[in-house]
Amino acid sequence: MEDKSRKTGGANSGYDRITFGQLAAYSAGGIIPVALFNIAGQLVGLMGNISLGLSAFWLGLIMIIPRLWDAFSDPIVGHLSDNTRSRMGRRRPYLLVGGIAVAVFFVVMWWIPKGEVAHAWFPSETGFRSFQLVYILFSLLLFFTATTIFEIPHGALGMEMTSDPHERTRLFSGKSFVGNLFAMSTPWLFALANMEVFRGPGGNEADGMRYVSLMVAAILIPLSFWWTAKLREPGFVRVAKQEKTNFWNDIKIVGTNKNFIYLVMTIFTLAMGFNFVNLLGSYIPIFYVFGGDKVAGARLLGINGTIWAITGVLAVFPLNWISPKLGKRNTLIISMVLMCLAQLSKIVCYNPEHPYLVIIPTIMLSAGMLFFFTLGSSMVGDICDEDELKTGHRTEGSYYSIYWWFIKLGTAFASFIAGILITLTLFDQTQVTKVDSLQGSIRDMQAKLTYWKGYQGGSATAVWLDNARAQTSEALKESKDYLVYLESEAVKKPGRKNYMPPDIEARRKNVLLNATIATRQNIGELERHQAALATVSGGVQGSASDSLIRATIPFVMESKLTKSRISSFDLLVHLRTRSNEQKKSRDHTEHLINSVSAINNMISALDPRSAPDVLESGLSTIAGGIEPLKKQAPYTLLMMRVVEIGLPVLLSLLALAFAFRYALTEKRTMEIKELLRAKRGNGNGSDRDKELQTI
Repeated sequence: MEDKSRKTGGANSGYDRITFGQLAAYSAGGIIPVALFNIAGQLVGLMGNISLGLSAFWLGLIMIIPRLWDAFSDPIVGHLSDNTRSRMGRRRPYLLVGGIAVAVFFVVMWWIPKGEVAHAWFPSETGFRSFQLVYILFSLLLFFTATTIFEIPHGALGMEMTSDPHERTRLFSGKSFVGNLFAMSTPWLFALANMEVFRGPGGNEADGMRYVSLMVAAILIPLSFWWTAKLREPGFVRVAKQEKTNFWNDIKIVGTNKNFIYLVMTIFTLAMGFNFVNLLGSYIPIFYVFGGDKVAGARLLGINGTIWAITGVLAVFPLNWISPKLGKRNTLIISMVLMCLAQLSKIVCYNPEHPYLVIIPTIMLSAGMLFFFTLGSSMVGDICDEDELKTGHRTEGSYYSIYWWFIKLGTAFASFIAGILITLTLFDQTQVTKVDSLQGSIRDMQAKLTYWKGYQGGSATAVWLDNARAQTSEALKESKDYLVYLESEAVKKPGRKNYMPPDIEARRKNVLLNATIATRQNIGELERHQAALATVSGGVQGSASDSLIRATIPFVMESKLTKSRISSFDLLVHLRTRSNEQKKSRDHTEHLINSVSAINNMISALDPRSAPDVLESGLSTIAGGIEPLKKQAPYTLLMMRVVEIGLPVLLSLLALAFAFRYALTEKRTMEIKELLRAKRGNGNGSDRDKELQTI
């Protein structure tokens, strides 16, 4: 059925049409719900597990708590927005405040305290991990509350900017278009965070993400001012005279609308199922396709994510062609079938020998999800039209808040259940983080060695005296901080979750004690050399100053070497303890133990007083053997693939059953549009003119 009034320029044709400027400003808001919302849902859990070593179960539980909070905050924000009467309208004030708050709390979310100094604040490993989990929880609560303040009024505004059902689909398609356009860069955030310029030579992606988040905030804050200034609310003149409604009455109306119930159950079920793709789908490229190589896995995730975003951008065009021809419900069902086929194709496309086959299901999934979630928002607008016809009131905020909450709840349940399933697959996040620690300390030594290889003595001695003072001061501070960590670790009790056999625990305490003694001795030597360097004049050159610099270098390197020895030994202790506990992965763990033992011996044999070429060769050999230590057990990788592929398919079948019960057909939607047009046509003509002027 075609809307003839749009061709003939009927009384409300201006109200139906969305200008390009309004479309661009509204679409820019898609950055927050499409890109940043998913980054928080995916990367916080992933990095918390594989970068910080936090339990996947507790991370999953934490991810669901903000969604339970959303059960209260979403409807409240929706109701407040519906009943706001300000000079800026009832939606735009929330777009400005919410956009800025999202930018600020997105940065806060990634500055999780970590490192030896933060570790030493707590009397036990369990206490430190609990503190990190609590920090993540509160930062997520702040971030998702800010997202709610922005997204609920933004989505409600999209429903009232036009009365044409297909123009409404175009508007939400634009939102998906820009959100996915920005999402082309977001999959690379994990890869950017792994770059040395962000994480530093001894850090990991959790360190790098701190600085990457600042770049994101620098983009988002100016955009918040732009879309707030640019957007208009064409229906506000009419709605401003609408009597303010009771909160519980609005919730009752929304909760008793059958079409809305069937739609949100469809969205909830499928969102829960396919968010397994977002979480477990990040583990499989890293740990199955690339055997634990995070850099290679991050590159594949980045390429795959870019393909996802490009497909999402391009899929907007066929959606706007197919939906008017087949109807929204039928197009929604087609998208669900497409996503099921994409999941089944992963049986073949998850292939370590041909890693880029994963692009095939990615294209199908991206197109299907773009269709699905864009149509869902547009269909809520159609339901609001039906409700206005019955009640005479517009309550887009209440409808959209409940709809959006179900999406977030589905995501939360997926994160929680995925956290449980990751634990049940016996994924060893402690292994990964301890290998990261070892790898970071070796990289630190390599970077330091490369730095000192540039020293040739002679005429450059004056410059290098200043360099030696700075390096000595840095090494002294690092050694003192590490001494605090060693002393606190020596007195900590492992606790139930960190239990280790008595003989291993006794050996670990002995190693820590020896490292403590060695670190104290190294601090003494560094202080002695620091004092000697301070007495040498910057202009003095020659054999005396050259000898002093060369004598200082081994003690600067020693502080890094001690860290490497402890990291290697801690990894060995963890694997030996795990071998006694987990029978299903014992063969795999024993293989890792042999590899780590060899590396441990090589690190113990390193001498910082060796010639630079000898030391460089030893470090290169060690570095080459570290990456394979991140490999997970075959049982773990198999169970991850089974869950990630199968569970979304099963839940999609349930979602299809709900979709077939949705009764608001294309024909009925267009009938409602004409009835509302006729009803509004009997209203005050001056109000309609004012509405058109706000577009």
